[in-house]
Amino acid sequence: MAWVVLLFAGLLEIVWAYFMKLSEGFTKLIPTVLTLFFVLLSFFLLSYAMKTLPLGTAYTIWAGIGVVGSFVVGVLVLGESASPIRIIAALLIVTGLILMKVSTD
Repeated sequence: MAWVVLLFAGLLEIVWAYFMKLSEGFTKLIPTVLTLFFVLLSFFLLSYAMKTLPLGTAYTIWAGIGVVGSFVVGVLVLGESASPIRIIAALLIVTGLILMKVSTD
């Protein structure tokens, strides 16, 4: 169950990062409120997952989901660059996440 909660926490990190971008430096009310809501929800779910998962594993996977997911949203939704180097970097992060998951006792 902790892994499912951690997955949702990571997905919510992507959501709040997206709304933070839309808030334009917290100058737009609705995206700012949504950012804060999803940050709190993501952190709550992360803390719940950390009750049973090791700190290093939980935090690394949570952050990695957010980093790679935000990269994908940036490319697909916001039209950011998808250069080969950036794609390789994202794939290396995903590889690290997989290794972290398989190495967890």
